[in-house]
Amino acid sequence: MKRSPPEPRGAFAYVRANLVLFGALFANLGIAVAKFVAAGISGSSSMLTEGVHSLVDSGNQLLLLYGQARAKRPPDAFHPFGYGRELYFWAFVVAILIFAIGAGVSIYEGWVHIAAPEPLRDPTINYIVLAVAFVLEGSSWVLAVREFDKRRGSMGWWTAIRRSKDPAGFIILFEDSAALLGLIVAAGGVWASHAFGDARIDGVASIAIGILLALVAIALARESKGLLIGESADPALVETIRSIVARDPAICTVNHVRTIHTAPEAIFAAISADFADDLPMGAAEALIEEIEAAIKAADPRVRSIYIRPEKREDVQDPG
Repeated sequence: MKRSPPEPRGAFAYVRANLVLFGALFANLGIAVAKFVAAGISGSSSMLTEGVHSLVDSGNQLLLLYGQARAKRPPDAFHPFGYGRELYFWAFVVAILIFAIGAGVSIYEGWVHIAAPEPLRDPTINYIVLAVAFVLEGSSWVLAVREFDKRRGSMGWWTAIRRSKDPAGFIILFEDSAALLGLIVAAGGVWASHAFGDARIDGVASIAIGILLALVAIALARESKGLLIGESADPALVETIRSIVARDPAICTVNHVRTIHTAPEAIFAAISADFADDLPMGAAEALIEEIEAAIKAADPRVRSIYIRPEKREDVQDPG
């Protein structure tokens, strides 16, 4: 009998599962080196800040990979729901780094070059590096868009970002989008500096890149903060859980369904329901097991379920 090929495991499977992150990491590392070389040759402020931008992005991808590895640790006595939300912590750190280092250094370098502009040099190397960087960043951006597009379904892009529980996906999307815009601004700054014979314009472009990074960092921090605090599951899933519980005739009322993501693909659900008064204890236990099995079959992401029999009049907060 011919056997089907085994599922890929180990390092190859890990790289394939994080293809977007690894693609962005290697692209940014190569681009950062090229930008720093070009900045050293040409003396361009915007090229230097773009190099810092790419270097920060590379560090961010490493932090996200580290966060994903830490988040996969199994539950233990101190963390009974696992370590999945550690990824959200590192996503928040990434947003802070973009703001503090990426935006801060860009604005500072721009101000320095406006206050003390350097003599203009041949910009050819800048244009070559920017063109190559645009191709590499564009490839990474297309890969990120395709992966995110698979997950968003029929939702709009902004709605999908707001509801996404996987920060790695939308962070790379934001970073690559900001990188492409930053390259356009840097190219415009280099061209305008030489076209008008004023090196200070390049410094203005550097500040513009810094402001762009600050705005991206604020948006990412807001989304990451919500995940870190704890966000509920998609409203459609909450309604599915409610309907599964309510369809059994032994359930008089579903008081509330409360959910929280303990990881991008792990959800905890707490359910309060009014059971029929004449339902024996043994039958109630069997019913709870059936409900839990039905919920997990409907969506495997619901890993932990707590069902509390509770009369409607005893519920203070309907949730």
